[in-house]
Amino acid sequence: MGIRNIVKVGDDILRKKSRKVEKFDARLHKLIDDMKDTMYKAEGVGLAAVQVGVLRRVVVIDCGDGLMELVNPEITKTEGEQQDVEGCLSVPGRNGITKRPMKVTVKAQDRDGNWCVYQGEGLKARCFCHELDHLDGVLFTDNMIEEVRIECAE
Repeated sequence: MGIRNIVKVGDDILRKKSRKVEKFDARLHKLIDDMKDTMYKAEGVGLAAVQVGVLRRVVVIDCGDGLMELVNPEITKTEGEQQDVEGCLSVPGRNGITKRPMKVTVKAQDRDGNWCVYQGEGLKARCFCHELDHLDGVLFTDNMIEEVRIECAE
């Protein structure tokens, strides 16, 4: 199990565009495994490689129905609209309402380079958009309509 440090807002790397993955090897597998472990430990639902300081187009997502490993992902179709609250492991303590598509279709490669198509609605669509934005240096705060305060139960 490899837990990596999550890069926080203010670090310039979060604003850089990630590079396409060309080699599907043990190093990529280790990165994906570490990202998965890091995301689960931080109790997140998604994590992009840039958030652990690696400028590669790799994302892991688990919205409660199993882990998805997306390499070189691209959104190919969107439908509808939703507005809901988002937060981010790289932007601790801030939450805000953003506008996202209600349904999203993503084409991506798996850890071995095989192409797959994923579809998501609601939270999963939001996760796809949020994490793929990270790959282009975009944070959810860039799309925030309104900041909201989340009360924590003690």
